[in-house]
Amino acid sequence: MFFDPNYLLLVMIPSLILSLGAQMFVQSAYKKWGNTRNGSGLTGAQVGQRILQTSGLHGVRFEGTAGELTDHYDPSNHTVRMSQGVATVPSVAAMAIVAHELGHAQQYEEKSPFIAMRSFLVPAMQFSPMISYALILAGLLFSIMPLAWLGIGFFAIVVGFMLLTLPVEFDASRRGLKLLEQSGLMVTAEDRNGARQILTAAALTYVAAFISSLLTLIYYISLVSRRD
Repeated sequence: MFFDPNYLLLVMIPSLILSLGAQMFVQSAYKKWGNTRNGSGLTGAQVGQRILQTSGLHGVRFEGTAGELTDHYDPSNHTVRMSQGVATVPSVAAMAIVAHELGHAQQYEEKSPFIAMRSFLVPAMQFSPMISYALILAGLLFSIMPLAWLGIGFFAIVVGFMLLTLPVEFDASRRGLKLLEQSGLMVTAEDRNGARQILTAAALTYVAAFISSLLTLIYYISLVSRRD
């Protein structure tokens, strides 16, 4: 299965191109706007505090995290974790990234339906990928096609999770931009253009991941159908 030319041509190569393209766009945008001072002159940590003062968000905590572009929101304890390059730098990129993560915090506070649906699939995501690969491989090796189809069903959960991630991330970016506007932090045209470019670049990584998972699902369906 892993040496099938169709897999290389229809899944692996397109997935690598999409992933590398999205990552290059993210790195390019971050390099540009991470070195561009935002109009308010506030660091990411200060932007976060300003948004909390004006947005009505409650009980959000801020913590540091190691690495670069490792910023994320942890719903288990309502915490936004910021990398040093975001927390301590007054850049357009830092401003946009913190606002996006606070957009996630707002989604959880308001019980967004997309967040609820994705959260419902989180437990299944912990075991679905490995189970799906094992079932598909076992079904093909031992010519037990119902087993392979069951594996495809488990992999479809992965694709569904990826699909639900898209509106969650797009909505978080939309909310983040709105939070920046409401907080009076969109001071210059550069602030607006840079924030949108950073968030668009980040969104493309999720689009690339979804397309890759969908291509893999289609390949598995085709593979099992030919053997069935």
